[in-house]
Amino acid sequence: MGKHHDDNRRAKAIAAAVGLVAVTITATTFTASQAAPQEKLDPAQATAVLREKASTTGTAWAVDPSTNKVLVTADSTVTGARWDNLVSTVKAMGDGATLQRTSGTFRLFAEGGDAIFAGNSRCSLGFNVITDDNRPGILTAGHCTAAGRQLSLTAGGRPAATVTESTFPGNGDFALLTYNNRNTNAPSEVDTGNGRTVRIRRAAEARVGSQVQRMGSTTGLRSGRVTGLNATVNYPEGAVTGLIQTTVCAEGGDSGGPLFSRNGDAIGLTSGGSGDCRSGGVTFFQPVTEALEQVGARIP
Repeated sequence: MGKHHDDNRRAKAIAAAVGLVAVTITATTFTASQAAPQEKLDPAQATAVLREKASTTGTAWAVDPSTNKVLVTADSTVTGARWDNLVSTVKAMGDGATLQRTSGTFRLFAEGGDAIFAGNSRCSLGFNVITDDNRPGILTAGHCTAAGRQLSLTAGGRPAATVTESTFPGNGDFALLTYNNRNTNAPSEVDTGNGRTVRIRRAAEARVGSQVQRMGSTTGLRSGRVTGLNATVNYPEGAVTGLIQTTVCAEGGDSGGPLFSRNGDAIGLTSGGSGDCRSGGVTFFQPVTEALEQVGARIP
């Protein structure tokens, strides 16, 4: 799915599209406060209730610190008794939560881009990094490493990097790979297409309402804004916590790539979502700051 880049582009050890899950929001939005709510729960209480009662495939929730509310999203697979349970759970939270429906399906995309390959699977490089022991490495989505521990920069090419750490599902969706050649030139840049690049200067936290960009091999450079933090997404493969929720669209082949700002802040790694770049949607990203801390690496 998605266009192939030439060998020179693929071989660049720079940021490319990350696996995303875009969600198309329908006009049906339900606010819990509309139906005789109980006392408002704070975000910590609300997310604890959701983990206990709504951890079913096809649901997600994120916190907006500016309003101190939780946004709950259900994809098209949440129907019948599961939907009824979700509605009643959100109603019980008072006006501390909002429930919205999406016509898409939460899923992972692992193809595409300035690509990295493992077997017959294709994913994308997120950011080049330097490990604590001064080795050049790659930060990408954890689900991108399911197909193998050795990854190449061209389809069927020689292994170029080895997985050293990977997390998915669970507390994040991130992986560290180190280049097999310690002398690899791994610039801290994102290739945004047409010969243009963005210099990545530092890792930064996402902020609700801020404008962000994502680069992907299938859909190229796309932009949107951050809508929630500390998101939990219940994928078919398992629940993932601690993600960033955004309005940036993505499609198959955009997995593992970078979320960043115009001024060069590295913000996230595409994890998943539902939808496409024709109808729009919601996407979820692994925060870069947390991934770097966990794997012991830094932006060069």
